[in-house]
Amino acid sequence: MNAPDRAFTRRLDLTTLQLFVAVCERGSIGKAAETEFMAPSAVSKRLSDLETTVGTPLLMRHARGVTPTPAGQSLLHHARSVLFSLDKMQGELSEYADGVRGHVRVHANISATVQFLPEDLGGFIRAHDAIKIDLEEHLSTEVLRAVQEGAADLGICHVGGDDPIQGLQTLPYRQDRLVLIVPARHPLAGHTAMAFADSLEWDHVGLHANSSIYRAMHAAATASGRNIRLRIRVSGLDAMCRMIHNGLGVGLMPRRAFDLMQGAGNLQAVELTDDWATRHIDLVARDFSSLPVSARLLVDHLSTQAARSASPT
Repeated sequence: MNAPDRAFTRRLDLTTLQLFVAVCERGSIGKAAETEFMAPSAVSKRLSDLETTVGTPLLMRHARGVTPTPAGQSLLHHARSVLFSLDKMQGELSEYADGVRGHVRVHANISATVQFLPEDLGGFIRAHDAIKIDLEEHLSTEVLRAVQEGAADLGICHVGGDDPIQGLQTLPYRQDRLVLIVPARHPLAGHTAMAFADSLEWDHVGLHANSSIYRAMHAAATASGRNIRLRIRVSGLDAMCRMIHNGLGVGLMPRRAFDLMQGAGNLQAVELTDDWATRHIDLVARDFSSLPVSARLLVDHLSTQAARSASPT
């Protein structure tokens, strides 16, 4: 950094940056001053000094208030980034000072929630009881959107080839295998394995149209040149089992989820011979390295559990 650059950074102060952001967001020096508990004249003086420091007008003043100039828009973007980074730094340092604590926002799809997360999150909480985890169940596409938009720190879902993952990072978590669930007295119950296409002459019980399981079913049916005879859609795997048990059709779900729900009806699982029936569930974040300490601890724990499950016994 050259001498003029160092002089520029010394003349800036965080309070003035905070005031500048507040004025831009409220569109008024008076409203920002009231929120920040300062006199409007003091806020105006700081902003004038800031414009002198940067050497260009930052605000357009008019009868209804103020709006940022193009230079002001640029400074607003950088000021928000600086203040966000400082807040994050303070949060992480306080975690170290007080013992790791905090809370992690996790969005996961139904397959991960049913099959793996109860045990994995339970083990994590027992080891880190000061960390709170907020877990929400969503469709895989919604999980990815939540991570992209910052509504979730960590996503856990199946990432399909058509899913929008620009700007996101992934780590492997678990693998599951879809099976066809049929009533015990169904004609298909006599099969030990079959191709999914051979089930298409029967009615199906399906999940939401945007679920990763239904999208995989639809793609396979389209590839075979046939349609899915969808009798009903349900929102959960337990409801699917009950519908299948009562004769409304057959359906797909992960094998481990079916095993965990034994007793939901007189049902049987038929293995699928299709390669796409094996699916990967990933951990998803905008940037794993920049996650708060508590979230990084959770990622490490889930990765460790995944590695243990993959190791031969």
